[in-house]
Amino acid sequence: MKLTGFELRRISMPLVSPFRTSFGTETTRDVLLVRAVSTEAEGWGECVAMSGPLYSSEYVDAAADVLRRFFVPALASVDSAVGVGPALSRFHGHRMAKAAVETAVLDAELRAENRPLARELGAVKDRVPCGVSVGIMDSIGELLDAVGGYLEQGYKRIKLKIQPGWDIEPVRAVREQFGDILLQVDANTAYTLADARHLARLDPFDLLLIEQPLDEEDVLGHADLAQQISTPVCLDESITSARAAAAAIRLRACAIVNIKPGRVGGYLEARRIHDVCVANDIPVWCGGMLETGIGRAANVALAALPGCTLPGDTSASDRYYRTDITPPFTLDNGYLPVPTSPGIGIEPLEAELAAVTTATEWLPL
Repeated sequence: MKLTGFELRRISMPLVSPFRTSFGTETTRDVLLVRAVSTEAEGWGECVAMSGPLYSSEYVDAAADVLRRFFVPALASVDSAVGVGPALSRFHGHRMAKAAVETAVLDAELRAENRPLARELGAVKDRVPCGVSVGIMDSIGELLDAVGGYLEQGYKRIKLKIQPGWDIEPVRAVREQFGDILLQVDANTAYTLADARHLARLDPFDLLLIEQPLDEEDVLGHADLAQQISTPVCLDESITSARAAAAAIRLRACAIVNIKPGRVGGYLEARRIHDVCVANDIPVWCGGMLETGIGRAANVALAALPGCTLPGDTSASDRYYRTDITPPFTLDNGYLPVPTSPGIGIEPLEAELAAVTTATEWLPL
């Protein structure tokens, strides 16, 4: 496959409702899409970086800059997706930008060879159970209304965002109101090890897991916390590679791993993390970053791997967007179908994409 260039496309996607976490509140996603063009086909990737360096050190403007100035020029002689990682290995960090460009190349390559991403990764399911992530609300009543609505839609698992001051009581209220549902919480690094006794107050609620309670660099702290609470600890931000996953597992810092392809540098590394976890009997699930249909399609393929035994954040399109830029993903009794068409299995809708595009840039090779 001969790559001829890349398009960087910025789009603005208003959310159905504000999404609030310990990092702040998002009302609109400023999304960077990458389109890889080759002599045989073209492919798409989505950068999951936020507008500011809040979830991680990466942000959208920086991703566009590093792609423009460093990554795309370095790919001039690359002819397959497996070559992207080695070609960019001398550049430190920027995993979300690397993931976007690798996914675009992988999509183009698989389309040219008429192979679906799910089969390429080793998927064993034709549909995946879906969970939903519920942001921090202004009141318990508002939270209960939101959770009730998602359960009526058929979601198989509820994840509550928590932070100091919004943790024990919201969880208690949801458990008391809705009984024996699959329920977990996500702290997005909002606590310290000094909060261990407080976090242990979540143990009676029989949660599936508590996700990333401590700072992403505090892997040892997570190992200590895991000894002080009975709720299983799941790592998210701390897992940046298969090597990081192996180290966290060896230190007993986690019992479960959330794999976000954008956070780890792409779907090829995500598959390696999956394999490390499976080899160590660690359950995994596919996290989400409010992706459009482009990112969602690839995430659903990853969620169909055999080690993904917990419902992921692969929500339906209408959870976040009134109008997506691809044909919408729609829940069917709590499940989403795994795309079977070549590549990521979905393409942008021309009119819908044009309506939200704010800028485009062509980078020839």
